[in-house]
Amino acid sequence: MPSSASRLVITAITGVVLAAGAAVPAAAASPPTGNPASAVPAASLPSIGVPSLSAKKSATTSAKERKRVDSVKTPKLGWYKCYETAECATVRLPLDYDKPKGATTEIAVLRVKARDQKRKIGSLFLNPGGPGGSGTSIALNAPYFLSDSVLDRFDIVGVDPRGIANSENVKCFKSTKAQTQAYAGLNVAFPYGKTQENAYIKSAKAVAKACSTTGKKIAGAMSTAEVVRDMDVLRRAVGDKKLTYLGFSYGTAIGQYYANMFPDRFRALVVDGVIDPVSWTGTSKTKNQIQDERMHSADGAYKALREILKRCDKAGEKYCSFAAGDPVKNFETIAQKLRAKPLVITDEYGTYTITYADFVGGILGSLYDMYAGDIVADLSSQLWTLLAAPAATSADKAVAKKAVIERIKDARSRKPARDFPYYNDFEAFSGVMCTDGLHPKDAASWPAATAKADKRAPYFGRAWAWGSVQCARNSWTVRDEDSYTGPFNRRTAAPVLVVGSYWDPATNYEEAVSSAKLLPNSRLLASTNWGHTAYGTSACATTAIDTYLLKATLPAKGKVCQGEVQPFTEPLESPDKPEEMSTMRADQSKQLPPVADQIPTSVLNGTR
Repeated sequence: MPSSASRLVITAITGVVLAAGAAVPAAAASPPTGNPASAVPAASLPSIGVPSLSAKKSATTSAKERKRVDSVKTPKLGWYKCYETAECATVRLPLDYDKPKGATTEIAVLRVKARDQKRKIGSLFLNPGGPGGSGTSIALNAPYFLSDSVLDRFDIVGVDPRGIANSENVKCFKSTKAQTQAYAGLNVAFPYGKTQENAYIKSAKAVAKACSTTGKKIAGAMSTAEVVRDMDVLRRAVGDKKLTYLGFSYGTAIGQYYANMFPDRFRALVVDGVIDPVSWTGTSKTKNQIQDERMHSADGAYKALREILKRCDKAGEKYCSFAAGDPVKNFETIAQKLRAKPLVITDEYGTYTITYADFVGGILGSLYDMYAGDIVADLSSQLWTLLAAPAATSADKAVAKKAVIERIKDARSRKPARDFPYYNDFEAFSGVMCTDGLHPKDAASWPAATAKADKRAPYFGRAWAWGSVQCARNSWTVRDEDSYTGPFNRRTAAPVLVVGSYWDPATNYEEAVSSAKLLPNSRLLASTNWGHTAYGTSACATTAIDTYLLKATLPAKGKVCQGEVQPFTEPLESPDKPEEMSTMRADQSKQLPPVADQIPTSVLNGTR
């Protein structure tokens, strides 16, 4: 999630895109604003062995959906060895499930087989989010982040959603040259000022037109509902009577769509870093709202930033590099100076320009990281020294400049070259978001609406709100007539485990609370970790998720897991003491899940 023509970034243990500076662990998190115990009391066990949270009759798959997916013959997957440790296959599935014998699209599938085949439970389907993230990639990387107990008992299966990665791609332009020309105005985290806004809207309209014409075949058939139908057919193809699923970020929308479209066809379903599907799709009452006015991702990011700055101030200069003076006021001073004039710094290799949008985009990218507090503090401290610190010496400024330039170079070194081959991440992202959701009619309404969003959620309102301008109804005209718009409150046969993190800058914790309230047979697990998604950030959260996947045993109602990495509890580096990182996780043998997110275009993120 957000996104302009931002590059899709896979986040893992080392963090999002910025090199972590001196890190420091922390105090207990503040209480959530929502109720983490919004689930229904536990009840009896259904015959399939999964604990139901209610004895009430559960919903069943509708006759319409049964006809669509069950009319498709179970495909035979021609597995072949790939990437040394996995098996790959491709399969052709209906482009339109109302025409099961009509046109098809190619879908890529990858599995890593369970290490204990004799005790195998079945297959665990994974999705990393995005939209636009690769299911085959996260499955291939499963041994690096999933617990050994899960790897022992499940074949790990990843599916690249239609239009994305190794599946048949959506391609809205006839050439990379045409695409690059059309994207010209999108090369900012968000537009600031009328000139940039006009250029941004022009490019967004060009993308929308291209995807509604040249890219129409796939763009009009890649809604989340189609992905879920594909997954149900592939569930049969791998031999599972019931689906077991773990989805992160946008992958939580896939999970909730599946739960509501096929409420009797899964044994265990976990969604981590949650999108409320009603916010995602919109309703007749909210169709003229920009999507983030419904989802409030910007509000979550601002809440996380404020908490970091407050904790930094409380911890003091011994623990936080940005603690001198008032961190909240000093942060705003940096923003004001960059709004007035970009910061230009040079070294022997070139010139680096940091705009206000770069700064906000860099901070937002930092908030996705488990070490968000330390990264935000270090970047802010460096820019404060270069822009506004009254007592900064020339030596101080030289050190700060070197750190910022190293950060930019490190971030850029992680990014592949853009022009070759054709890179479709923004089109893939848009193909899902624009066909799933309701959006305002005219792109010309975005400048006023995004300015309003910035007042609601300072700094991040614009950054999140501009990400959907290409979806304006007058611009993005291709539709998926079989997209699903609800209901999203069906009583499932097995419970859904909903996992939300208090300080998530992308999927606001309140979305997890509201999603859990929507689903009558669900349980909410809260976590105080920093960054985006909870799995791997504490033994508590990881064990709770693993236990449900393996044994269908839910965590206790109202359970809150404490994130093992917290900012500003270890002293900063001193001459007589080597530099220490923030509190480390207890288990360093595993990485974090490679969650796919649209990190804003920013020189500080290596995406500009």
